[in-house]
Formats: sequence, C-alpha cells, structure tokens
Amino acid sequence: MNFSSRKIEQAVEEISRLPGIGKKTALRLALYLLRRPSLQTEALSAALMDLRNNTTFCKECHTISDTETCSICLSPKREKSILCVVEDVRDVMAIENTGGYNGVYHVLGGLISPMDGVGPSDLTIVSLIDKLQTGEISELVFALNTTMEGDTTNFYLYRKIKDFNIKLTTIARGIAVGDELEFADEVTLGRSIQHRIPYEQSLSQ
Repeated sequence: MNFSSRKIEQAVEEISRLPGIGKKTALRLALYLLRRPSLQTEALSAALMDLRNNTTFCKECHTISDTETCSICLSPKREKSILCVVEDVRDVMAIENTGGYNGVYHVLGGLISPMDGVGPSDLTIVSLIDKLQTGEISELVFALNTTMEGDTTNFYLYRKIKDFNIKLTTIARGIAVGDELEFADEVTLGRSIQHRIPYEQSLSQ
C-alpha cells in the first residue's frame, strides 16, 4: 500500500495493530479522523490515554475497574455468597446485561490453553482458591466459554475444589458448544445462568 503522507502511513500502521482491523480499514479510520474536527480526535486520544493510565484491576474480583474495588464488589445489593467464574471483563459485561444474576464475580484473566502457552499459573486461580477457603462462598458458578479451553479450565478448577463444601454449578447449555459468552444474545445467556445445573451433571452430558 502506497501512501502520499508518512504521517498517514504511521497512523495506519498503528491502527492496523488492533485486532480485526486490516490496513484498508485502518486507512479508512485514519482518513475519517483527519476529516473530523481536531477536538474530536483530541478527545479520542485523551480517552485512550486515560484508559491506559488510570484503569486498574479490582482487588476482589480482578475485573477492570476505575477504583481499587469495583462497583459490583462494593454493592450491598449483591449476593456475596454466590461467585461466578468468568474468563474476562467481556463476560462480566455480557452477564450483567442480562439482569439475571445478582452474585459477584471472579475473573480468571484467560483460559488454560497449552497450545497458546497459557497454564494455571498464568490465571488468578490461587486467589480464587483463597476466596473459597474463607468459607464465605456457598455456590460457585462456572461460566466459561463452551470451548475446549473453557471445558479444560472448568475441569481443572473442579478437580481443585470438588472437596470443598460448596455447591458447584455451571450455566445451562442454552449456550451452544463452541460459543463464546460475549456473543450470546441476552435472553439466551440470561436463561442459561438462571437455570444453571450442578457441574457434575454437565460432565455426563
């Protein structure tokens, strides 16, 4: 791709580093921003820098947060004895959008995937076990993607915690095998988490 401007080329190069964006889309976005008022581009730049520099991870659940403890963990309206295990913040958002869950979360920060070099030590499993050992959790909900990596992670966690005196459940299979939670429609996902089943039962399906 030939560019008439080195600055356009640099902008396209950086934008195309984003997932799912090729050089043609990056060029279209760069030219769009160039045509917009400078204040809009400056606002976008400031928002991205603020995102990068001033967000943190909740010390309780590990989701992305503006403060040390996120609003979900701080809410007195949440049922703190029900803990939902998810892969990342996108799954928290997807479940929250259903309005069908009132417990709290634990974000693993990924899934076990030997092919990608991701092992249990790369995830927040140690802090999950620490939470369960407090005796304050009565139910643990497995809400990981129904992919090979998700099922592998579920089973690894199950082996680690099956002897705890905790009810272990998983989202119902309204979510098709191979689907990712963030792409499920809200009604299906809401029903799946409301009608969760014992995890042991899912092993025989």
